[in-house]
Amino acid sequence: MLFRLAYLGVTNALALLRLLPMSDRDKDAEILALRHQILVLERHLHGERVQFTRADRAWLAALLHPLPRTVLNRLRLLVRPETVLRWHRDLIAHRHARISRPRRVGRPRTIRSIRTLVLRLASENSTWGYRRIHGELLILGVKVAASTVWDRLTHLTIHRRDRLGGILHEYERAA
Repeated sequence: MLFRLAYLGVTNALALLRLLPMSDRDKDAEILALRHQILVLERHLHGERVQFTRADRAWLAALLHPLPRTVLNRLRLLVRPETVLRWHRDLIAHRHARISRPRRVGRPRTIRSIRTLVLRLASENSTWGYRRIHGELLILGVKVAASTVWDRLTHLTIHRRDRLGGILHEYERAA
């Protein structure tokens, strides 16, 4: 879409350069011809809606936005002036939504120092469960969810099981 919008911008800029050497009479004649073509197109469509691409909408919205509403009402357009203004509002909203979108999706990672503290408390106090470790962290002033502590402990037990399983496997080999 961005490429198409750039293409439309370049072609329309070249069209504007073509208008510079033209006289006002020639420009008025071209405008009348274009208005007549719009009338023929509307008659040919039999009341059906014209489908614009996103790039066409963006170009028309950018081109017609600076014009006051009174001028827009006098123009012969394939769409209502309110539609052009809505397209412009949608462009601005889409731009702001893209800018304010977070760079990384999902929940932010737990800070490494908190993860190591959870693992240290778990290794030094093997009888404590995740709720006790969570309570101790709250007493220390570390704000972390109990589910995060539980998640860290499950990762720890998985790694312990793997290490233990590897040791048992080697012991069975030796026997």
